[in-house]
Amino acid sequence: MNSDIDMNKVVGHSNILFVVLDALRYDVAQEEFLKGNLPNFKKYLPSSGWEKRYTPGSFTYPSHKAFFAGFLPTKVNERITPRLFAAEFLGSESTTNRTFTFKENDWITALRNRNYATQCIGGVGFFNKKTKISQEFPDLFEESYWSEEVGVTEKDSTKNQFTFAKKWLSKVSDKFCLFINISAIHQPNYFYSRSENQDDLESHAAALIYVDSQLPILMEAIEKEGKCFCIFCSDHGSAYGEDGHWGHRNGHAAVMEVPYAHFLL
Repeated sequence: MNSDIDMNKVVGHSNILFVVLDALRYDVAQEEFLKGNLPNFKKYLPSSGWEKRYTPGSFTYPSHKAFFAGFLPTKVNERITPRLFAAEFLGSESTTNRTFTFKENDWITALRNRNYATQCIGGVGFFNKKTKISQEFPDLFEESYWSEEVGVTEKDSTKNQFTFAKKWLSKVSDKFCLFINISAIHQPNYFYSRSENQDDLESHAAALIYVDSQLPILMEAIEKEGKCFCIFCSDHGSAYGEDGHWGHRNGHAAVMEVPYAHFLL
């Protein structure tokens, strides 16, 4: 993982891929990596696997609001995590000379203003564009896409998302910023391991393994487009009864500890 990457040498010179594995918890992601169940993610992750980080929000909306402003998940056991992207802000201790800084409200708009083609491929409800709040994030992008086929109830959602991304990439001539919110791991996910309507850690892991199985569709298309800076992370985890906690929008470690990786192809 390129911990010392200079984003000022990335922006304007490389494509950018930002993938959020919605609701994926760190412990499950790392366990499946160590078991060898994520062979496609393994091609891009360090030999040690996923990095454990803390998310800025306990559910999709605040996490993505922070992400697009430049507040990505922060490192564990480190006082300050240098930021990749940051709006100009007096006194920011996490902004360094390697941080891409901008005057805009968010780095998606900043990239649009620097002639990047921007695309949002939605997943969970905050991206379905059916209400004002679910239009907020897609509207940051020049183009956005959502349909029931990429939503949380569709078993083939990731395949459909990556296939749409592949088609879009084949038409893009400019530098691009592609964002994908992966919906498969978010509840309901029981159908990745059983027929009855009950999510658990087993189906959570099975959903991640399904996402891994589809990853070549996306990454082979990305690699054809030249240099690309990639970020893969979760926005929050999911609790399955630990210490009396269920789901997310709470402060349990299962929710607040998320997997993270970034790398330059």
